[in-house]
Amino acid sequence: MSIQFIDLKAQYRALQDHIDSRIRAVLEHGQYIMGPEVGELETRLAAYTGSAHCVTVSSGTEALLIALMALGIKPGDEIITTPFTFIATAEVIVLLGATPVVVDIEADTCNLDVSLLEAAITPRTRAIMPVSLYGQACDMDEINAIATRHGLPVIEDAAQSFGATYRGKRSCNLSTIGCTSFFPSKPLGCYGDGGALFTNDAGLAQAAREIRVHGQSKRYQHTRVGVGGRMDTLQCAIVLGKLERFDWEIEQRLRIGQRYDALLDAAGISRIAVRPDRNSVFAQYTVRIEQRATVQEKLKAAGIPTAVHYPIPIHQQAAYRDLCRSAACPQAQHAADRVMSLPMHADLDPASQDRIVDALIRALRN
Repeated sequence: MSIQFIDLKAQYRALQDHIDSRIRAVLEHGQYIMGPEVGELETRLAAYTGSAHCVTVSSGTEALLIALMALGIKPGDEIITTPFTFIATAEVIVLLGATPVVVDIEADTCNLDVSLLEAAITPRTRAIMPVSLYGQACDMDEINAIATRHGLPVIEDAAQSFGATYRGKRSCNLSTIGCTSFFPSKPLGCYGDGGALFTNDAGLAQAAREIRVHGQSKRYQHTRVGVGGRMDTLQCAIVLGKLERFDWEIEQRLRIGQRYDALLDAAGISRIAVRPDRNSVFAQYTVRIEQRATVQEKLKAAGIPTAVHYPIPIHQQAAYRDLCRSAACPQAQHAADRVMSLPMHADLDPASQDRIVDALIRALRN
């Protein structure tokens, strides 16, 4: 039997009553845009992260775009980020006419290498946007310290790390603004697109709320340039339903991730490291291997799906080669050539996990 890469059906079966009742409530009151579930979700997510403000939006990408707009980013500005992430991180920078400045990653975590950060700052730098890749936060205290010295805001791209902790604090409450995604495959996902922006700055929160509704401070009074960036009431209701067992799911992800670690370490297979002062919610569980395409084919034949996050660094993408500023990024290239993600979800049982690891070991040896 094939193993699911992410088993959303099993999750739904466990939460069916909660999710169905939440959806039914929206269908009954009929407030599909900015209904009461929107405010309820924002209150609960702000409390979960410890942030003063949560603003739900239509996607994780929109969260990043609105964050940059709230900060007043304009053409000619530079935003420092990583080359090893999903394209949305750079996409929103370019859409505003700014320049992504990419800094290489750490070899072991694949997160932005803070030791290279300060050298990338110029008089045009307006913000730093680290990505909490694979579910683990970056070295946020060190990033914030550098940003403070230079008077720069920090936007945590936490699309993959909602629920993770870093030195006792939650991801999304580690910097000026935190942005996450509720794409279905995320640790906390809806059944379509959705996202949220978090901040402790009341002015930025108000700006984000206005920007997401076409820049309106009140109906038909447009005080800013904005976007149509609201999260649908139905999607908010689904996330509220999923919150019923989210703490349990995080515990399971941590347990499954630690079990993967032990099995792979015993087999001598390289994996993404997790720092001791933080955890990972394992949005993806990722290893590094040689001859990746061959190994993937062998695993596919054994009924085990894999994925590659991400095969081409941002500054080498055709649409972005001339739009990014970058130094050499050898670690990003090394990772892009070797990373491979294994099945990972809260309902992954030990027998399936053993089968995955055994098949990987055989694929690497034969």
